[in-house]
Amino acid sequence: MARIPYIDSEECMSCGSCAETCPDVFQMNDTLGFAEVVNPHGASEDEIQEAIDMCPAQCIHWNEEE
Repeated sequence: MARIPYIDSEECMSCGSCAETCPDVFQMNDTLGFAEVVNPHGASEDEIQEAIDMCPAQCIHWNEEE
């Protein structure tokens, strides 16, 4: 079972720390005004967890994938 990250867009404050930490996974969407997951498998779980831990809004979470 794999874990994939997702962003709660209502909590995101568009700081960009996730995109700086894991640019292959997260990207800022200036049109929508928040970050989004562009490639959930673009980095190791450890690297993604680092981005989750650095998020000041705590809006990035894990989803379990079958």
